[in-house]
Amino acid sequence: MMEDSPFVAAAPVLVPMPAERPYTYAVPPGMRVVPGSIVRVPLGPRQVAGIVWDGAVEAVDAKKLRPIEEVFDCPPIDKGMRRFVDWIAQYTLSAPGMVARMLLRAPEAFDPEPWIEGLQRTLAEPDRLTDARRRVLETAEGGLAWTRTGLAHAAGVSSTVIDGLRAQGVFVTVMIPPRPVVAAPDPGHAAPELMPDQKAAAEKLRAAVAADAFNVTLLDGVTGSGKTEVYFEAVAAALDKGRQVLILLPEIALTHAFLERFQDRFGAKPAEWHSDLPPRMRERVWRQVAEGGVRVVAGARSALFLPFKELGLIVVDEEHDPAYKQEDRVFYNARDMAVVRGHIGAFPVVLASATPSVESRVNASQGRYHRAVLSSRFAEAALPDLKSIDMRRSPPARGGFLSPVLLEQMQRTLERKEQSLLFLNRRGYAPLTLCRVCGHRFGCPVCSAWLVEHRFRGQLVCHHCGHNERRPEACPECGTLDHLVACGPGVERIAEEVVAHFPDARTIVLSSDLLGGVRRLRLELEAVANGEADIVIGTQLVAKGHNFPGMTLVGVVDADLGLANGDPRAAERTFQLLSQVTGRAGRTGKKSLGLLQTYQPDHPVMRAIVSGDSEAFYEREIAERERAALPPFGRLAGIIVSAATRAEAESHARGLRRAAPQASDLFVLGPAEAPLSLIGGRHRFRLLIQGERRADMQGFIRAMLAEGPKLRGSVRVQVDIDPQSFL
Repeated sequence: MMEDSPFVAAAPVLVPMPAERPYTYAVPPGMRVVPGSIVRVPLGPRQVAGIVWDGAVEAVDAKKLRPIEEVFDCPPIDKGMRRFVDWIAQYTLSAPGMVARMLLRAPEAFDPEPWIEGLQRTLAEPDRLTDARRRVLETAEGGLAWTRTGLAHAAGVSSTVIDGLRAQGVFVTVMIPPRPVVAAPDPGHAAPELMPDQKAAAEKLRAAVAADAFNVTLLDGVTGSGKTEVYFEAVAAALDKGRQVLILLPEIALTHAFLERFQDRFGAKPAEWHSDLPPRMRERVWRQVAEGGVRVVAGARSALFLPFKELGLIVVDEEHDPAYKQEDRVFYNARDMAVVRGHIGAFPVVLASATPSVESRVNASQGRYHRAVLSSRFAEAALPDLKSIDMRRSPPARGGFLSPVLLEQMQRTLERKEQSLLFLNRRGYAPLTLCRVCGHRFGCPVCSAWLVEHRFRGQLVCHHCGHNERRPEACPECGTLDHLVACGPGVERIAEEVVAHFPDARTIVLSSDLLGGVRRLRLELEAVANGEADIVIGTQLVAKGHNFPGMTLVGVVDADLGLANGDPRAAERTFQLLSQVTGRAGRTGKKSLGLLQTYQPDHPVMRAIVSGDSEAFYEREIAERERAALPPFGRLAGIIVSAATRAEAESHARGLRRAAPQASDLFVLGPAEAPLSLIGGRHRFRLLIQGERRADMQGFIRAMLAEGPKLRGSVRVQVDIDPQSFL
């Protein structure tokens, strides 16, 4: 029966599908469910997991109700998490069932982990005592239970020795509870020596945790200032209070160094949560988080939907990173949702970054967030000297992309046996391949995008839908042999140029699409940190907080790349990315240099980075946002209409535009073809809704969708509140 309603024989169940409300199911006699219970229910011909939800059940003929099949032996989803699901569904205009689906991603975890067969010492003695048996008995002293293989390994004997002792009654079989996925962290394990400004910031964070209430602190510190060590003190304070902690990281699968730093501080690693985790480990982490056994999780954005039993602190590291925005099924920004989660649960949230988002800076300046500032690097290490290279005055050699100024500094760095990093945020060898004879360009057959050449793999690849094909010898249009030319550089082409200039240097390319996946990238990042490479060429993943002790030169190959689009956040993103990349240099105190190749040295972003005057950049960017009523001073939402034909997509988008209600504080732009008008064979049109900060954006869009044309044929509509991408 539902709790508090002993006579109700039905319960609302939220199922993981695009349902706008829970479905009503019968509760069989003798079965007890409460709001939050995870249950198995029939849905059409299938059996699915669902969550018993809050609220009254609909008045339905009892004969038509299908029964709940099973209540899983699992801690119920608590009220705070259920409120969180409802809040996200309402804010993002998503179906609550699709938000709940993110909670139910580990179905094997709904049943308890099986206990393990183990051995425990009895009072019996063996008939004879060999050296091997003596080691086993000494190891098993104290009455602890051991697994058979664990005891054999610890005593340095074979399993047959253990079997012989068990046969003589020296050991008895017992059942051992499942092992924890990670050891419990110790807040007092290795308290660090903090610099004065670190101490002040750490005290602010400890006070925020001690307040035992919702608050947000922006930890704003230059690259290499020791932000991680500071927020670890907030983690320690939360653990001391008996609370669980979630640390969100933009690229958790690649941050092996972070896990080691955590272990050095707390004596144990945190549990990991990301898409690269094996399914069995995901299930064990989910279960032990729900039961309270796992105390700290370091995870990607989806870790927000883990069913914490006693969550008391969320840290969002690199809070500015666009990887926190999910743009699939449910569109949400994990940074903003972390703040909502803290508000619902009445606990503190820490946002950490060397280049905070404009939204977070404004929230701090307006008093909604506290702000803790770390203005100098740890141990007084100097920030790199930053200079721009005017490519109009120091152009590269014909056919090359590296300025003589940058090449000269790379040579000097090699002579000092130090490391150089070349950054280009463009994967592959070249972004465009064309025929010199007829002008044919290689485009994706199902997207409005050029195919990117990956010379290492001998393929032309679409980075939007994944289409790939072998790079041909002859032009498919005119048939001419050996006249295909690569236009523009990717990291592979820069690597080719580097090897030509420095053939004896150890050169490595770091890019997310190289063969070997996450495991290879982790090993290569470790190799760079250990000094096993002289020159590193990388995409944006090298900007994600990595510590390369020997890195003293950073060269940005195309600093203007991020500015060449119509994204309202282009200047902010370019500033953040280039500041983070150049911040990889000189983190251990060696004199270091950052060079930016640019055709726009007088652009405000370039001037701000080179001068080191980030405050001037933020003042200018914030003033421009306010003048244009862009976030955080106004509201934006995108509506993406896609269909199998251009006519269907355009017709539906125009119908939605006509259905927009009259409102003085909101207006609709478009529809217009999206910059990427074709992805995966689907034609795309966009509408953009802009309005005042306090406008009811969600109500406006709901009315627009309700009054607009109904979905027919291949048409799909996606709503993106607070869009980050405008492609």
